[in-house]
Amino acid sequence: MKIIILGAGQVGGTLAEHLASEANDITVVDTDGDRLRDLGDRLDIRTVQGRGSLPTVLRQAGADDADMLVAVTNSDETNMVACQVAYSLFHTPTKIARVRESSYLTREELFDNDHIPVDVLISPEQVVTNYIKRLIEHPGSLQVIDFAEGKAQLVAVKAYYGGPLVGQQLRQIRAHMPNVDTRVAAIFRRDRPITPRGDTVIEADDEVFFIAAKKDIRAVMGELRRIDETNKRIVIAGGGQIGERLAEAIESRYQVKIIEMSPARCRHLSDTLESTVVLQGSASDKDLMLEENIADADIFLALTNDDEANIMSSLLAKRLGAGKVMTIINNPAYVDLVQGGDIDIAISPQLATIGTLLAHVRRGDIVSVHSLRRGAAEAIEAVAHGDSKSSKVVGKAIENIALPPGTTIGAIIRDEEVMIAHDDTVIESGDHVILFVVDKKHIRDVEKLFHVGLSFF
Repeated sequence: MKIIILGAGQVGGTLAEHLASEANDITVVDTDGDRLRDLGDRLDIRTVQGRGSLPTVLRQAGADDADMLVAVTNSDETNMVACQVAYSLFHTPTKIARVRESSYLTREELFDNDHIPVDVLISPEQVVTNYIKRLIEHPGSLQVIDFAEGKAQLVAVKAYYGGPLVGQQLRQIRAHMPNVDTRVAAIFRRDRPITPRGDTVIEADDEVFFIAAKKDIRAVMGELRRIDETNKRIVIAGGGQIGERLAEAIESRYQVKIIEMSPARCRHLSDTLESTVVLQGSASDKDLMLEENIADADIFLALTNDDEANIMSSLLAKRLGAGKVMTIINNPAYVDLVQGGDIDIAISPQLATIGTLLAHVRRGDIVSVHSLRRGAAEAIEAVAHGDSKSSKVVGKAIENIALPPGTTIGAIIRDEEVMIAHDDTVIESGDHVILFVVDKKHIRDVEKLFHVGLSFF
C-alpha cells in the first residue's frame, strides 16, 4: 500500500515505524529537515521536506497514485486542507486527519465530500481520555481495551502473591469460576511473552492479559490479584485538553480536583466544569500537595505536556501517599524506564492513538487494532467473511486454523453474544474475531487469514 504521512512528530514517526516494517511504500512529509533525516536514517522510507497542504509538495510525495493520506501534523487546519487538496486534485481514495479542536469535532456535517473530505477523523486527546477513563473504572488494571462496542474487554493485570490462581495451572480457572467463561490470551513474564496453555502455571508478578464479557471482568480480576477498592478521589495535574475532557467525563461519579498553573486556564475550567474543584498552582509544590491531602487520593494523574514535570509530580504524589499514580509520557524512551516503580502506569499518547490509525491501514476487514505492552504486541478485532471454500477461517474449528506463531484467538462476538474461544469453536461468517499477536512480524499473515478468495464473489 502506498501511504503518505504528513507530520514527522511523535505520532507520524511512530506510525511510519509500524508501517515501514510491514512492506508498505511510505513517504513522510514535514517542514523539519532534521526530523526527516532522523527518520530516513532509521527506516526504509522516502521523505519530502515542505508544507504538506501544498499541491506541489503532495505531488512530489507521490499523491498522484497514493492509496492513502494520513495527515497528523500539529495543525488541524493544515491537516484538513491537505485532505481537501488530496481529494480535489489527486482523488486519493482514503484520507485520515488528526483534528484536536473540539469546535471542529462537534460539527460532523463539516466532514464529508461536499465540504471537507476527511474519511476518518482522529482525535488523540479523546482517544487518551477514553483510555484513562477505562483504567479508572477498573481498579487494579494495567490496560483495558473494548471490543465490539464494549461487549467484550481485554484486560491486563499483574498477578499478585495471594491471588487464588497464582501458583496454579490455567486449566484451574474453570474450576474456580464455573459460571464465568474467560481466556488468558497471553502472559508476559520478566518482559518475555509466554504462549498460554492449559498446564501453564501463573507466577506472581506475571503480566496476564485475559479476555471476557464485560460483565465478567471484575470476577476474573479477583482470581489473579486482590481487588482494589473502588476509586473515589481523583487528582489531575494539568488542565489542558485531556485533563478537562477527563474531568468532564468522570466528575459526576468521582470527587475530582484539577491542579493547573495558568490562571486564565483555571478560570476557563471553573466556568466549564460542574463539580470539579480547580486549584491554581504546581503539582510539584509539596506544600500545596500536602494542603490538598494528596495522601487521601485514590488516583493521581499527571496529564501536562511536559514529561519531566509529569514524572516529578508523580514521584512526589507517590511519596506523599497517593494510592495509584498514572502519568502521560510523550517520549517513548521514558515509558519503560518509569512504569512499574513509583509510577504505576505510564501512558503513551502515541501508542494509544496509533491503533486507531492502524485499523484503517491493515488489509482484510480489520475493525480495530490496539498496541499492547508499549508496542510489543497487538490485539486485533477482525470480521470473518465468506464461506468454507473462500475463507481460511469460516466454517473451521479454531484448532484447525493455521494461526501464525505467537498468535491466539481469544474470543468471538456473534451478534450480541460473547463466545470465549475454545479449540472446538467454529467460526461463522460475520463473526468478530479477537486475536492476540505477540510477534508483530506475523501481522501480515494474520491479515491474510481474513482475506476472502475470489470464489466468494
